[in-house]
Amino acid sequence: MIKVELHAHTDADPADRIAHGVRELIDHGARLGYGAMAITLHDRYFDPGEDAAYARDRGVVLLAGVERTIRGRHVLLVNFPAASAGVGSFEALAALKAAHPQGLVVVPHAFYPTPSALGARLMNQYVSLIDAVEVNAMHTRALDFNRRAVAWARANGKPLVGNSDLHLLAQMGSTYSMVDAEPDADAICDAIRQGRVTVQASPLSPLRAAHLFTLMCLGGIQGRLLGR
Repeated sequence: MIKVELHAHTDADPADRIAHGVRELIDHGARLGYGAMAITLHDRYFDPGEDAAYARDRGVVLLAGVERTIRGRHVLLVNFPAASAGVGSFEALAALKAAHPQGLVVVPHAFYPTPSALGARLMNQYVSLIDAVEVNAMHTRALDFNRRAVAWARANGKPLVGNSDLHLLAQMGSTYSMVDAEPDADAICDAIRQGRVTVQASPLSPLRAAHLFTLMCLGGIQGRLLGR
């Protein structure tokens, strides 16, 4: 079993101001026992090539990724080639999946109160494109927008994956996936598609959730002010 994170950002993100670099993220993840991570920058493709050996030496498989905006909504495209950063419609996404079946399409923060959430209408319309649905780490016992995502995934036979939506290293570790696969990008994505994945999710305290959410929002504001 491999501890996996599929939704992480770094200082190369063009939208948000983020303090840590790729190798800081790898080091932190390795200390927490992660065996695989996908870096999913906002509308910018992450190619793991330059850092793959560094990650491998620390027991981490680094996966290519992008958090792509399609019709104003976010989808995580993991283990696809660089062309995934140019996908501008769900029809183009269908063509990408057909050409590159090793890739994984994950719906992040599906029902969170944000304009970038895919939501029920589009998820129902494009259900065949979805490989997995995210359980997001930003939740408390009392306030958990993941509940609708879990219900939708179960109703539609889709696996769930646990992700941090990591903008701060401190977010890592409370919610993650355990995947039954060999330490290889294609094998990990294939195992998730087949449902060989379980989610470990621990709710945050209200104070910690508020603190992390505030810092994330500040990073987003700073990114916009800097024109990132």
